[in-house]
Amino acid sequence: MNLIIKLFKKITESTSQKFHHALKKPQISQQKVQNEIFKNLIKSDYGRYLRLKTIDDWHKIPIVEYQNIKNWVHIQQQDKTHLLSSERVIFYEKTSGSSGAAKSIPYTKSLRHSFNKMFCIWAHDLIKNGPDFNTGKIYFCISPQLGEKKSELEKSSLSKSQYLQDDSDYLDGWLKFLIGNFLISPPSLNKLTDAENFKHQLASSLLKSDNLEIISIWSPTFLKVILDYIQQHRKQLALELKNVMSARRRLMLLQPHLFKQVSANPEFNQLLQRINSNKIPWHLLWSELKLISCWDSTNAADGAKFLRSLFPNVLVQGKGLLATEAPMTIPLISAKGCVPLLNEVFFEFIDESGFVHQLHQLKQGDTYEMIISQKGGLYRYRIGDRVRFTHSYLNTPCLEFVGRKKEVSDLVGEKLHSEFVREVLESLPLQAACFKSLVPVKYPKEHYILLLDNAEYAPEEIAILLEEGLQKSHHYRRARLLEQLETARVLISPKIPEIISLHKTSLGKKWGDLKHDILVNQPIENKLLTELEKAFLIRHN
Repeated sequence: MNLIIKLFKKITESTSQKFHHALKKPQISQQKVQNEIFKNLIKSDYGRYLRLKTIDDWHKIPIVEYQNIKNWVHIQQQDKTHLLSSERVIFYEKTSGSSGAAKSIPYTKSLRHSFNKMFCIWAHDLIKNGPDFNTGKIYFCISPQLGEKKSELEKSSLSKSQYLQDDSDYLDGWLKFLIGNFLISPPSLNKLTDAENFKHQLASSLLKSDNLEIISIWSPTFLKVILDYIQQHRKQLALELKNVMSARRRLMLLQPHLFKQVSANPEFNQLLQRINSNKIPWHLLWSELKLISCWDSTNAADGAKFLRSLFPNVLVQGKGLLATEAPMTIPLISAKGCVPLLNEVFFEFIDESGFVHQLHQLKQGDTYEMIISQKGGLYRYRIGDRVRFTHSYLNTPCLEFVGRKKEVSDLVGEKLHSEFVREVLESLPLQAACFKSLVPVKYPKEHYILLLDNAEYAPEEIAILLEEGLQKSHHYRRARLLEQLETARVLISPKIPEIISLHKTSLGKKWGDLKHDILVNQPIENKLLTELEKAFLIRHN
């Protein structure tokens, strides 16, 4: 296995070197990829529609959001053609999306190759500068369409084969084949539609993998849900593992020529003891675990901090900016931050005044909204992410994700912004909480509810402090004085993150890569609120 890891390091070395060379000359690197993307655009139906001729016409390309190109995507999806790019679409992938309907993003071979390069650069940096990997065994986040019934899938006007079937489909064939030898999850996992069955199968697979070294997920709360499931069902899982091991030993006795004769496995017995304990020592459960890759900024910061507390000797590394639409930034250990994938994606940035800048024109310390142009048919696409230029690495700005553009909730004119809400929540005694989300409620009277998975204080005490913090906003305080808003409430239950995740998956979004907002900008549905209140009452009665 060490030989394979060394071989993989050698294979990815060229891609890594080219990328680091590109970082030294960001303006030239960006001009090169801009020209490449533009040549593809002018050969497409969309480019002809815009009447583009030379790179000097770049400013004629409109800055768009998904709704502006939705019809183009829909037509090429239905007709199985390619209108936005001169390159054939190989599949579509649904965005996870924290709010609104899921989007279908077209993928070409060139776009998938961009993801492939990102993975190779990231992996090479980890092998070179990260932990000492030995087994290479990895769990890649599997994102099943939970809640979808078979009949609903059959009725769909689009063939399911048009969509991504597994997260490893982001990678080129050769890399997917190579990674396949290191994956620990069963291939049938992504086909499950029942949430309890999915959690059970995944928990069982993880427990059987004593040589697991890497866990790659999106949201840290996803792993927390699985760990909670293992803790709650530890006796059943331990019994199943014991039965599996007993069956293997019987087979060894019946067919010794197929299996090596082994004595009782002390490590396995130790595993059963740890699973059966009232509080599982997670850092001992997977002794080979060296890396957890997940989101770790803004709304995911608390979840990542919680994982670091459970696994103190494991590198919990942030993913940087990686969206369904494009790979944007890569965490590099040597950079001490996230650098843009500047030789695959063309970046533009809108400042607070509305002016558009290129990568080499950014000012350190300033915050910008990101616009991307990639190789799958999205041009000058307003992805909605805001980044801050923190420091430079090899002449290229390192970009820190600071939040989304449209994170404002306004029921009656209170105009709460996510950054303000984050400051309020950080001032509260919520050290025990990994999940925090403030949601607006419309009926029977407008007010806000803070959702928490855990807390050291009573919900009534937290609600008083929350209300004091929110009233530091002039607009919120006025709405309260005018009795337009009722006082804020607090609901606490460890089941809350899972309930919200399952609700979002029922809307067509994928569980494994859901984003949980610190401030939701749309009123919560009554059915979902009823379920959350029920979970709260069960815990507190």
